[in-house]
Amino acid sequence: MKDYVIIGNSIAAVGCIEGIRKIDKDGSILVIGNENHFVYGRPLISYMLMGKTSLDKMNYRDENFYDVNKVETKLGVEVVSIDKDAKAVKLSTGDVIEYKKLMLATGSRPFLPPMKGIELVEKRTSFMSIDDALKLDKMISKDEDVLIIGAGLIGLKCVEGILDKVKSITVVDLANRVLPSILDEKGSELVKKYLESKGVKFILGESIGEFTSSTTATTTTGKELTFGTLVTAVGVKPNTSLLQDIGGKVNRGIVVDQNGKTSIDDIYAGGDCVESIDISCDTQRILAILPNAYFQGRSAGISMAGGDEPFDKAMPMNSIGFFDLHIITAGSYIGDKDVVLDDEDNYKVLFTKDNLLVGFILIGDVKRAGIYTNLIRNKTPLDTIDYSLIRTNPQLMAFSYKHRQEQLGRAH
Repeated sequence: MKDYVIIGNSIAAVGCIEGIRKIDKDGSILVIGNENHFVYGRPLISYMLMGKTSLDKMNYRDENFYDVNKVETKLGVEVVSIDKDAKAVKLSTGDVIEYKKLMLATGSRPFLPPMKGIELVEKRTSFMSIDDALKLDKMISKDEDVLIIGAGLIGLKCVEGILDKVKSITVVDLANRVLPSILDEKGSELVKKYLESKGVKFILGESIGEFTSSTTATTTTGKELTFGTLVTAVGVKPNTSLLQDIGGKVNRGIVVDQNGKTSIDDIYAGGDCVESIDISCDTQRILAILPNAYFQGRSAGISMAGGDEPFDKAMPMNSIGFFDLHIITAGSYIGDKDVVLDDEDNYKVLFTKDNLLVGFILIGDVKRAGIYTNLIRNKTPLDTIDYSLIRTNPQLMAFSYKHRQEQLGRAH
């Protein structure tokens, strides 16, 4: 029997391990992961393809992380079921492992809606894992026309990763703009124009109606497309079935409290597979963001080991780049919209409601975005700071002396 079993070798798993070890230095920990890789940062996949980083530099922690934290791993295997009464998990190898506390850090998987004829396409992949990226890298060449379905974060990061390795890229999306989940219309248009200037073609407001051969497709409006390789990046679905199959409470994601506890005793969860309270709008939703995954995992680990350090600061956040264009967004786009900057290269919008900053979009100039993030996290009343200065030039001088001392770690 293991004291702690963690399903998923993910960022949330790292947080869980470090949370456990904060309280319990010696309890046995087993991590089970279906990928045969050291834990890595998925946002780095596109940079690996670009040659800006390498496989061995994508590790999320030092190579001795498992050893230092006395963690046993079983990689390249899946958990197929949980027996909540026996407190055991069954692996794809047939092995059964008993646990005292169980953590689900199972993340999400690519979502692929039904598309007529897609089985005809031989050269196709998703773009969520190292193995996906390595597979794609073997498929493409300098004379390759690539079709990407999905103009969200995953699809556009794929564009960045392979643009200089292929002849052309066409992106198709049913939405009428790019990055619709994190940008407003003006921000989306700025990013689209930037990528078009790099040679990317977009077909928006349409979807693929049918694949007519291994290299041809038609859109719902009848456009004919020819391609060599297909990348599907339509969206993701949280991996919730292990808990759902044993009667655990699941909405779109696994329901947990602020300590990561699920509805079933001694089973915890964190990361992209769970729902969280978004503090920027007080709504329960899936927040598939790396920092949230880590802190949710850490809080769960501390609780599993008998401590109490709830994570109650979850909110949407994105810090991304496409070539030389940088984007940071956070919070919710509700309330009053304040367009602070809008030119060919930069876009800055702040969203305020009930005397609070609840969200922002920064494109281009993203300096000092952390000040805005802290305002949202801490729910700082805007009438207690110099908001007229903050909105145009975020800096600590806009705060009170006491607040500045606290931020600088010198409060008495």
